[in-house]
Amino acid sequence: MEIAIYARVSTTGKQDTENQLIVLREYCSKMGYSIYHEYIDHETGGFGTRPQFQNMLSDASKRKFDMLLFWALDRLTREGVRKTIYYLQQLEDNHILYKSYTEQFLDSSGVFRDVIVSLLAVMALQEKNRLSDRVKAGLARTREVNGKIGGRPRLNKETVRKITELNNHGSSMREIGRILKISHRTVGGYLKSLPDPMRPLAQTETDGS
Repeated sequence: MEIAIYARVSTTGKQDTENQLIVLREYCSKMGYSIYHEYIDHETGGFGTRPQFQNMLSDASKRKFDMLLFWALDRLTREGVRKTIYYLQQLEDNHILYKSYTEQFLDSSGVFRDVIVSLLAVMALQEKNRLSDRVKAGLARTREVNGKIGGRPRLNKETVRKITELNNHGSSMREIGRILKISHRTVGGYLKSLPDPMRPLAQTETDGS
């Protein structure tokens, strides 16, 4: 079996990487595996743009090896559960096995493969739900503190009064926006929300004017 080894440390310290490699090499020798290539990154695992990591995925897509061996899952990636599953699924789609040396349950060639994949999928869904909840909570806090929804300013009564007054005096949406220091699209959105009888002719301005 052709084995690809992936090792990573978040610093440039060679000793930490070498310690991982010594043990992984010994494991391959003990199992009678042939090492196809060693992919080594010396940077954070928080991004998938790591050069050797990308080289490994590219070689996996070409099925240049049979199994990816790494020290631990957080050595492979620290991008979160959803990204982790995405990478593992890429390996599976290319018929590449994967194994974590220090986490014996994480072994796609083992008897618990389907259980682990299902568990990771559930964790990814939970992470997605938590992210959605955080976004909703953030919008609620913004709305409460700043009177904003989705990052767009809510017009207060005084601004509405000035828009109406300037519009009634024939000012264009762009002029009103410059005077009140708001987007002319915000001005137009408010004016368009008025009932037809309340819309003066001066407000029928197009964006291209």
